[in-house]
Amino acid sequence: MNRRLADLLAYGDTLFDGFFQWLKEQYDERSGGFFYARSSKQSGRFTPDIESTAQAFNIIERCGLLDRLSNPVRERAIRFFQSKQDEATGFFYDINPNMRLDDVMVGRAAGYSFGALRKFGAEPLYPSRHQSEATPAYMESLQTFGAWLRSISLANSWRGCDKLSHCGAHLAAMPADTREPYQREVFDYLNRIQNPETGFWGEGTPYTQLSGTFKTQLFYNRFGVPVPRKEQIYNSILRVLRTDTANDMCYIRNPISLLSSMKLSIPPGELTEIADITLTNLAKLKREDGGFSRELEHSPPAPNVAQVKPGEEYPDMPIAVPLGLGLVESDMNAGTQAVLIRYTLRELAELPLEHLPASESWFAGEASAAE
Repeated sequence: MNRRLADLLAYGDTLFDGFFQWLKEQYDERSGGFFYARSSKQSGRFTPDIESTAQAFNIIERCGLLDRLSNPVRERAIRFFQSKQDEATGFFYDINPNMRLDDVMVGRAAGYSFGALRKFGAEPLYPSRHQSEATPAYMESLQTFGAWLRSISLANSWRGCDKLSHCGAHLAAMPADTREPYQREVFDYLNRIQNPETGFWGEGTPYTQLSGTFKTQLFYNRFGVPVPRKEQIYNSILRVLRTDTANDMCYIRNPISLLSSMKLSIPPGELTEIADITLTNLAKLKREDGGFSRELEHSPPAPNVAQVKPGEEYPDMPIAVPLGLGLVESDMNAGTQAVLIRYTLRELAELPLEHLPASESWFAGEASAAE
């Protein structure tokens, strides 16, 4: 590793000063969950949500701190996620009823909840159901599924590809033999509509297209299918990083995760350039409370609709599901991405695992917290 890249990564670690204290402050002993932002907790208007809680535990695990958690903390975490599962559908829901109306949120909540329960060696209370009242009508037949796929607008690639990729939660609930033709339908369609020159999917700003491609790549990875046109995607990522403005934490994280998932060999000079651009952008989202904000201007109050920016339009957007007040503050969505950026950059540089430093007393006070 060259000296410049080493210095950049060392600088990146300084951006996490105060981060673990901020993270601990988001914890709620009573429920066993984590709040999205400081305003979520202090305002008394919100409760810990599925995504923020799962993201917090993912941060803790990624930073090598999972062993710090006492048995009471683990038990409360298990109860938190199990309490969110609906017996009739097998899916997991937050308190806000509008969350159930956003298929993307429902799909994300299922993935996060199943992952969190596995992390703590627990099982969901109820099985996933191939068909339930939560199964979308488009899953009724292969014909309705294909029509739904083709109806998804990719005018905003990020939102459209995210919406498309979350059908994976319903596909995964299917028996393998039933799922296969549905799966083939998706990949045949995606392969047809991929831009052969850029490797991207859909339309929108450069970062919007890159982010949509990241969402699509997640879908390919979920079912073990290699993404096509990797070279074109790589060249497009470089172009976007060099020429466009990253005003959202996702625009900083998505290129890094996309590069990592494609398993490419990146020339040292270009990797240094990528790290420089990435960490310069990350520093702009560091907040005084110790964490990071999702957007330059503020922490978006409802991350489920934050993909479509002011001045942009997308058909059939879901109802906003607020998790915070939208202040200039850190939020869990940004925090989990910032940590992922830090560790992924080190992986791309082929460095050995080295965790961010956390004090020995971090989270120790929760070991004897009241049940």
